[in-house]
Amino acid sequence: MNFELTEEQQQIKSSVREFAESEILPNVMEWDETQHFPVELRPKLAELGLLGVIFPEEYGGAGLGYVEYATIIEEIARVDGSVGLSVAAHNSLCSNHIYQFGSEEQKQKYLVPLAQGESFGAWGLTEAGAGSDSAGTRTNAIRSNGGWLVNGSKNFITHAIICNTLVAVAVTDREKGNRGISAFVFDKSMEGFRSDKKENKLGMRASETASVVFEDCYVPEENLLGNEGEGFLQCMQILDGGRISIAALSVGIAQGAFEAAVRYSKERQQFGQPISEFQAIQFKLADMATQIEAARLLTMQAALMKDAGKKLTKQSAMAKLYASEVAVRVAEESIQIHGGYGYTKDYPAEKYWRDAKLCTIGEGTSEIQRIVIAKQLLKA
Repeated sequence: MNFELTEEQQQIKSSVREFAESEILPNVMEWDETQHFPVELRPKLAELGLLGVIFPEEYGGAGLGYVEYATIIEEIARVDGSVGLSVAAHNSLCSNHIYQFGSEEQKQKYLVPLAQGESFGAWGLTEAGAGSDSAGTRTNAIRSNGGWLVNGSKNFITHAIICNTLVAVAVTDREKGNRGISAFVFDKSMEGFRSDKKENKLGMRASETASVVFEDCYVPEENLLGNEGEGFLQCMQILDGGRISIAALSVGIAQGAFEAAVRYSKERQQFGQPISEFQAIQFKLADMATQIEAARLLTMQAALMKDAGKKLTKQSAMAKLYASEVAVRVAEESIQIHGGYGYTKDYPAEKYWRDAKLCTIGEGTSEIQRIVIAKQLLKA
């Protein structure tokens, strides 16, 4: 496999880096401190095609592949994981679920405005009692007046408050287990659909995370995604691709933390010389760079396989597992290299660490990734 970016991909990488450094970087700490979700970025993200990266132009998208997509997420996360997470969730989860399994009518009604960046999308799988056990969904939908009446709630939903469109699953036949879970498209105009508690998070604080509640929310039959009972399997396929974006997010955070450590090591003087001259620091930097490159290669391998239409459950899980854990290690080493200053908000190292930790949890914990990988290995 050739992991070298083409000239066009390099141009995309450069333009996104320039955007991130000019439009995001000056505001990172303010947004983090105030937990401000930068909705003012939406028109700029839309103009660059970053809210419809992986969708064809006929649906308002940029018509790019997953290699470009992973590159874009990495470049944004290198500056701010929160914005990277929002772009990833919007593309990989909500919008992609509609693109992969929606009818033509659903795509025209919901995907086109999402891909054009007219609003942010949200995706609801997790519940208070159904985190890693996604099949334990309690939200239910019963047939009513030619549609469905939905009751329940979803937790830890990116864009739960700001979204206009939400894809979420509910139990339509409890006796069938995960084969009795179906997916629906919700919009904020539906009576009985509301946002609830906003989470006060450790990291990714500028990426809005909240709950959604359904109270006798009527959903018309035409908003069922695919066939009844297919929702759980659909979600598992969506997560295969979504894990590429979380891997890329992790690589970007790790890269940002590494670059911060390199800069500081060249500036910080101890014993009459920059600390970058000490072998202990050099070894740390060497290990960090090597781990990041390995994580990037795993991520790009999964992205190339996705673009080629190959089965990638194992590869995307490996990329997500390794890259997310590398991000935490690299960010922690960045703090260590910064010494006492790394524990303060005067330097970016502590924020990279706080942001990185979510990557080992969201879209399947590290433990779940190991289960997924093991199952794929044992099938061979």
